[in-house]
Amino acid sequence: MQIDWNHTHAAIWRQRREALRAVKNVDPITLNDLLGVDEQKAQLIANTQRFLDRLPANNVLLWGARGTGKSSLVKAVLNANTRRGLRLIEVGKDDLVYLPEIVDDIRELPQRFIIFCDDLSFAENENTYKHLKSVLEGSVEQPPDNVLIHATSNRRHLLPEAMKDNLDTKIVDGELHYSDAVEEKISLSDRFGLWLSFYPINTEKYLAIVDQLFAGYNGDRGALHEAARSFAQSRASNSGRTARQFYNHYSSQNTG
Repeated sequence: MQIDWNHTHAAIWRQRREALRAVKNVDPITLNDLLGVDEQKAQLIANTQRFLDRLPANNVLLWGARGTGKSSLVKAVLNANTRRGLRLIEVGKDDLVYLPEIVDDIRELPQRFIIFCDDLSFAENENTYKHLKSVLEGSVEQPPDNVLIHATSNRRHLLPEAMKDNLDTKIVDGELHYSDAVEEKISLSDRFGLWLSFYPINTEKYLAIVDQLFAGYNGDRGALHEAARSFAQSRASNSGRTARQFYNHYSSQNTG
């Protein structure tokens, strides 16, 4: 069954069926819902606007700490631009072998597509990333101008790095020359023209996000902050995700 992209905003590749499945209930997250990532938000919005305006735009790697809003930012940008023809196709790491065929099916369409690879990284001896590389920069055929790749990862270099890979790295005439193994492993990340870094936030910023979520709260702010700190400590994470989870937990028990 063909996807009606005039009325479908997102789809997911299903390996067993070897077909795209239209997403009927897209995560409704908005840009205003994302707190503490203003710089990353501004850069991704600007890149997306260039893409929608048919101007040169970069593939995007969003990398960094867990729970900091990487995936949510991609979905929020989609939701903000569906009326301008932006669409999203989510493809899992294990399904990258199908990526060239997916791209072939959409390259002539009028819509603009984000191919979204969430939580992307590769183990030693995995080679499915080669299909991603061909779409990022093309082979004998240029990449389509209506497709961008957006990938999220917890690490900047998507391929694993080992100490032994650096043994053949040399300095020649004062310049660093990486070994072939290192060159191969950093070349995939280099194909993403825009890197957006997401770092863990400190307690002060975490509490600022909590305060924004609890903007209408009339109770004891000191007690609220103490509960928020305790909640974060139990998860060993100060992040926007943790703040949102705390809001869901605390507001259901102490407000309304």
